[in-house]
Amino acid sequence: MYTFNMKIIKLNEVGSTHTYLKEYIENNTYNEAICICTDYQTNGIGSRGNSWSGIKGNLFFSFVISKKELPEDLPIQSASIYFSYILKEVLNDNNSKLWLKWPNDFYVNDKKIGGTITTVSKDLIYCGIGLNLKWTNDNYGKLDIEINSNKILKSYFDKLERKYSWKQIFKCFKIEFEYSRKYKATVDNEKISLEKAVLNCDGSIEVNNKKVFSLR
Repeated sequence: MYTFNMKIIKLNEVGSTHTYLKEYIENNTYNEAICICTDYQTNGIGSRGNSWSGIKGNLFFSFVISKKELPEDLPIQSASIYFSYILKEVLNDNNSKLWLKWPNDFYVNDKKIGGTITTVSKDLIYCGIGLNLKWTNDNYGKLDIEINSNKILKSYFDKLERKYSWKQIFKCFKIEFEYSRKYKATVDNEKISLEKAVLNCDGSIEVNNKKVFSLR
């Protein structure tokens, strides 16, 4: 089985781990799986171009791997769900009650505490994840457990390296998707209720007669 070893580069502060990583690859080319992480991001990138920044002490990381390092059955458009759900499982194993709202938002109870953004560039896939470990403002929550970020990242990449099939991950996510029905998702810049959404086996949803994937 093809495996990868994630090289982790820690930064005290960065504008955006996602932007930094892309520039790093442009300047150095891709030779190995790499992760950029920090506890202080000043100009982060969220979904749909929104900013996702936070106070010092939160967790922000972005990594890049080759498509060949992913399960063969993974619909690349649903990579955000795949990457997010594996991190959710790692945190649940550490007694967090965090759950994943379709398509890529981390929630504790009814508060968003983070999210995932995934982009594809030729044969590479970039994933950026942000998690609130401390309070930011009243609109967002924070993780419900204390964690050692280094240990969580190691557990996460160890689990990712096992290359669980999309079928395995989706089977679990399909059950959890029911929690998402109380919420809305942004489709074409419009908030749409997920109450009657149909979840397809490729991770997309059918809502208002439109098929929508998670990859942004």
